[in-house]
Amino acid sequence: MDLEKYKKNPKTQYLAENLERLLKEEVDILALEKEEGMKELVEKDLKNIQIQKEVLLKQMDDILDEEERKQKEEEEFPNEVVLEVRAGVGGEEAALFAEELATMYRKYADSRGWSVSIVDEAESPLGGYKEASFEIRGKDVYKELRYETGIHRIQRVPKTEKMGRVHTSTASIAILPIRKKTKFEINPADLEVEFSRSGGKGGQNVNKVETAVRLTHKPTGLVVRSTSERSQSANKEIAMMILSAKLEEKQRTEEDAKYSADRKEQVGLADRSEKIRTYNILQDRITDHRLNKNWHGIESIMKGDIGKIIDAFKQI
Repeated sequence: MDLEKYKKNPKTQYLAENLERLLKEEVDILALEKEEGMKELVEKDLKNIQIQKEVLLKQMDDILDEEERKQKEEEEFPNEVVLEVRAGVGGEEAALFAEELATMYRKYADSRGWSVSIVDEAESPLGGYKEASFEIRGKDVYKELRYETGIHRIQRVPKTEKMGRVHTSTASIAILPIRKKTKFEINPADLEVEFSRSGGKGGQNVNKVETAVRLTHKPTGLVVRSTSERSQSANKEIAMMILSAKLEEKQRTEEDAKYSADRKEQVGLADRSEKIRTYNILQDRITDHRLNKNWHGIESIMKGDIGKIIDAFKQI
């Protein structure tokens, strides 16, 4: 019996101390066994102690098993993600769409009680996002958002379009799970680190100190930028966390590509180059191409009422 294992865990420490006390009582009672007339009483006490020991052991093992189960689930479906949105085809219209998608997910996160913080924003000159990153924390956040990765396409008549022609624009979404135990050990020699001032809305500097961090992973060419915190060390820590998540995503995408023929027969996790959804404004219809399913009420969905779409993936 590994008593120390139970004593080290705060959730089982008190029970372990009770078990330790019972073990000492057991030794003391066994010492009385050889005394005349004590055998029957000793056997009765030992039987009672054994029952108490088994109850305590079961309680502690149940606690540790539940803790281990939660840890495994947290590793597979962490309660922290980074949501990246990037404008694609369509110029300024794509940047506006990227910002609308970011707003949709942020409002959905608010409705779920999740916390959202900006990691980095790069605005388009006429509004909208060239790209942006958000850290989202909350129960089941990755489990719910994991199927949102991929290319989102919008079809609508832009406000600046005088001829009434429908334009198609795209934006990519990436949901990066942040795991406590990362699979990658990043060699500091493989990193190029740059510091700059954090920029605010309209490109104005909101910080006179160079706190923004830009990391380049030289072997893969992956670039991560964090501007949300007020210190270099905090931004670097966030950037390293996101870089690890990106490296894991890259490995998953490469592994999936090896078995792409098998994946055609199933709805799986997309990569950011796979078109997953079309938002047709004129027809008030959203189509998910993986499920071949439509939803109406785009206005409310874009205001954060995306739960009906997310719930559809729970059935697969």
